[in-house]
Amino acid sequence: MAPVPPGIHLLVSFNREQWYRALTFMLTFLLYTSFHLSRKPISIVKSELHKNCSAASELAAAGGAVAGSGGQEASFPSLHTEMECSWKPFDKSNYKQLLGAMDYSFLCAYAIGMYLSGIIGERLPIRLYLTVGMLSSGLFTCLFGLGYIYNIHSLGFYIFVQVANGLVQTTGWPSVVTCIGNWFGKGRRGLIMGLWNSHTSVGNILGSLIAGYWVSSNWGLSFIVPGLIIAAMGVICFLFLIEHPNDLKGIYTQKPSPGNSVSAKSWNGANGHPKVYLQYKDNKKQNYDTELLLPRDAVCVPAQPVVVVKSESEPSAISFMGALRIPGVVEFSLCLLFAKLVSYTFLFWLPLYITKAAHLDAKKAGDLSTLFDVGGIVGGILAGVISDKLGKRASTCAVMLLLAAPTLYGFSMISQLGLGPTVGMLLICGGLVNGPYALITTAVSADLGTHKSLKGNARALSTVTAIIDGTGSVGAALGPLLAGVLSAGGWNQVFYMLMTADFLALLLLLRLVTKELSSSKSHPVSAIELKEH
Repeated sequence: MAPVPPGIHLLVSFNREQWYRALTFMLTFLLYTSFHLSRKPISIVKSELHKNCSAASELAAAGGAVAGSGGQEASFPSLHTEMECSWKPFDKSNYKQLLGAMDYSFLCAYAIGMYLSGIIGERLPIRLYLTVGMLSSGLFTCLFGLGYIYNIHSLGFYIFVQVANGLVQTTGWPSVVTCIGNWFGKGRRGLIMGLWNSHTSVGNILGSLIAGYWVSSNWGLSFIVPGLIIAAMGVICFLFLIEHPNDLKGIYTQKPSPGNSVSAKSWNGANGHPKVYLQYKDNKKQNYDTELLLPRDAVCVPAQPVVVVKSESEPSAISFMGALRIPGVVEFSLCLLFAKLVSYTFLFWLPLYITKAAHLDAKKAGDLSTLFDVGGIVGGILAGVISDKLGKRASTCAVMLLLAAPTLYGFSMISQLGLGPTVGMLLICGGLVNGPYALITTAVSADLGTHKSLKGNARALSTVTAIIDGTGSVGAALGPLLAGVLSAGGWNQVFYMLMTADFLALLLLLRLVTKELSSSKSHPVSAIELKEH
């Protein structure tokens, strides 16, 4: 007999619950990757909506001069104006403000909708709620791209699409965090969620590459293809997402395994009353719970009536104010406001900044901007591992925020020196900027959503997650808007705003940092809190 391959040994070493846990991890990872993949195209397409038309005019002028010298009648290159080069209505001198307003409309709708999304999500089946949100998001993302196909130049159309897309995209984050929190306990939560949260950067990278492929030839496809992808993932979500491990109990209780088959027989019991017996056939090794209650041999055991009494009613969904009273929710929410302001300013404006600073075309600038997200993946994982090891979430965030501010200033200086230094600074900035953002939105949110003050009420997780990320989304809305206004006076003003935001985020964590450092306990958070549940 041939030996069993080592890969098969590895596969059979996992039990059923571990396989379902891995499925949930990968599925929620891919689902939220598609959310960020569909948000990224607008930042890539910006440089195409308003091109550097002066260069185009110079090329046309040179072509006209050559034609004139060849004895042919020269055309009038001056007619190839900025109005013809850029996409209306972004062809005017205030194009940065218009692009900023478009970002603001999406992010403002996202921030407002997020507060409602968590509350609604706790009262509806997550799988259906998430599926509808993803299909709707795919529709509105495609609509933006259809503006190019059907030659739509109305600012109101693009603003409407952005607002609608921002609202439906709020279904994503509370849903996937609730699912991952239901399946994974508090042990090594920082590491697990640091790895899992890399979906944000992976989605940004894929979105940049997909949008960049078509941006110069047909920027409508830069939106339509990501829209189709998130819609397809919505169908997969409907077919395969398991919200909670308890949802599987109904499947296996309805289909008992043949080895532990149960047959019912009836004899006359005491006082002539029929008594039901359950006969267990020991064709297969019984599970641990059965072995404790039943002998191994095939016997008949009297089945006694069992009355199940619930010690307490099913926990109700937590209120908005009740979630705010959980210790740490307010501080981390306000900190995330400024941290997400910085992250989303890079998300929406980095490709355009690289285009202007490094004088690259839209595709190359989009490809180069993915290095910021590569650094974000490493930063998120490191933040999770360090916070697990030290048991100090707030202190980990504070150190990274402290280092991020001067790094941002260095990036604004070094990016003018050439491509090589820019690559290195993009990686470092990505890690320091996205590290705290990733930690707060995942491990911290899950910790607070299962805080000991909730007494085991896991239904609070979605609301707490929505409050933290909703407050952060206010900053995400303000950052790109302010960048659009400030960049008119020079990019240095934008970087000063980002550094100020990082320092304010650090200040908001000082009370929690002081509390962590003054504590005599140095055990990881997971080890402490496991004893309480």
